Amino acid sequence: MSIAATVYRGDLVENTHAAHVAVVDAEGRLIYAFGDPSRMTLARSAAKPAQALAVLETGALDRFGFDDADLALMCASHNSEPRHIERTRAMLAKAHVAEADLRCGGHAPLSDAVWKEWIRRDYTPTGVCSNCSGKHAGMLAGARALGAAVIDYHLPEHPLQVRVKRTVAELCDLPEDGVQWATDGCNLPTPAFPLDRLARLFMKLANAEVEITPRAKALARIYRAMTTYPELVAGNGRFCTALMQAFDGDLVGKVGADASYAIGVRATSTRGALGIAVKVEDGNTAVLYAIVAHVLAQLDIGQETQRAKLAAYRNPPMRNTMGIETGRLVVSMPLERV
Repeated sequence: MSIAATVYRGDLVENTHAAHVAVVDAEGRLIYAFGDPSRMTLARSAAKPAQALAVLETGALDRFGFDDADLALMCASHNSEPRHIERTRAMLAKAHVAEADLRCGGHAPLSDAVWKEWIRRDYTPTGVCSNCSGKHAGMLAGARALGAAVIDYHLPEHPLQVRVKRTVAELCDLPEDGVQWATDGCNLPTPAFPLDRLARLFMKLANAEVEITPRAKALARIYRAMTTYPELVAGNGRFCTALMQAFDGDLVGKVGADASYAIGVRATSTRGALGIAVKVEDGNTAVLYAIVAHVLAQLDIGQETQRAKLAAYRNPPMRNTMGIETGRLVVSMPLERV
């Protein structure tokens, strides 16, 4: 087991957490690792930029007047804040489809603040409230742009999902049968591939601006959308938003459910673009964010003042109901040069 983090209560070990890390360079070569960098990993929502690329390449964004803020929401696992729900509804209207066409359902929001507000109002969430509603709205537009039926756009055999599968495999530099598929919580197909391929995918996002191909331009637009509108990618109090705000366009990051994470880091004057992917075996998201913050420090990504903005995630406080500190999370995960 590759133990990456240990939770102490007092001086006693309460939990240990195994994790895996893969870091690739601008050529897609694995350069640092911890644990098993080839672990077959369900990317979950960390795959959303790749799914958004498949929609973008249908021409749907131009056809239906979607802007970069809409594209950011297509890549989001959002808080279901009013701005997220309202933008989803606007996207559906632009694409001339209805909320009833969505094949995602309502659920409790990822934000405690939003949840408290919904309880106060006795509000019942519907499909537009799903944290994946932007992705679904985009896919409905993509289906329409292809001239395909909007019904069952979520099924694996739908022409749009066939295109998504091909796009994901190409971004990972894998044959189509090198990517496995399951069903995500939002009812769409979700891919699984080796962890280092997730890092490679995000490296391509960060490195896209140096190329001039149509696909590179599309990837660069996705990167720009996510880093320009990080509050749409997640929301108040969320790590993805805090991370991209802290680094001010120098990197893009996206969480996947059950503790996967991917980051694309733009090139600097001293090194090329990087891709980073992390998976925590037990699905603990707080541990995931702490590990990601430590990886950024180990790789010396950005300035210390930027990394300091993630201190609450890197060393999360552990307190009881009386505010007394009861323990600590210690990350011990030296990256190994490959």
